[in-house]
Amino acid sequence: MLEVKNLTKIYDDGTVALRNVSFTVEDGEFLIIIGLSGSGKSTLLRCINRLVEPTEGQILWDGEDITTADPAQLRRIRRQIGMIFQQFNLVNRSKVINNVLTGRLGYNNQWLSLLQRFSAEDKAMAMAALKRLGIEDQAQKRADELSGGQQQRVGIARALVQQPKIILADEPVASLDPVLAHSILLHLEDLNHTEGITVVCSLHYIDLVQRYATRVIGLRLGEIVYHGTQSEIRAMTDEQFKDIYGEEAERVGGGLEGSLGGAA
Repeated sequence: MLEVKNLTKIYDDGTVALRNVSFTVEDGEFLIIIGLSGSGKSTLLRCINRLVEPTEGQILWDGEDITTADPAQLRRIRRQIGMIFQQFNLVNRSKVINNVLTGRLGYNNQWLSLLQRFSAEDKAMAMAALKRLGIEDQAQKRADELSGGQQQRVGIARALVQQPKIILADEPVASLDPVLAHSILLHLEDLNHTEGITVVCSLHYIDLVQRYATRVIGLRLGEIVYHGTQSEIRAMTDEQFKDIYGEEAERVGGGLEGSLGGAA
């Protein structure tokens, strides 16, 4: 179980990205975080694995405090936390298989990993992950030869070889068209259902949120302004919608009119 308690993040320039945020995520949930750009979604996800250092508060993973973990403890904890990025975060000039193998860095000798010396078991695991995502035939191509949807599946495969208990997905479909967006979320849903991997994902299109979320948190200006179950998000009122996105926001074809772009 993931527990976030009174989490606050203030950046060096004084920007308050998160303010006293508290929630829990039960094992096996598919929790989606919604909100405008700048609401704190990305900061929240990156605080969970300490890619961003929290200013105040606690983040507990299975009872262990991530916020106070020393480097060795944090490396061990991060093995259990996969991360998927909006812009894929791949090494473009490197082969697809090598990008996937970086998901094994937390388990191996760092120097050997830097030299691309992975075991036969690791390589078999990486190929199995690519096969599961339907792109095993792309293993020897450079990452930048792949389409956006294929690159994001490489990102999922990289997370999968970590053998994670939870995956954090930061706007994983923001740069993809609707058909590819559903394809990527279906892969995450499959891992959630068949492997029991908890998913915490930030999205901004309401139709996708309504389809995939088991529970929803809405952020506005770094504070939680909405909690909802799957049935509640599907019945979201215009008033609740505007509490999250502002009075000027309007629903258009399940998404939002105008301003909801990239990660926050």
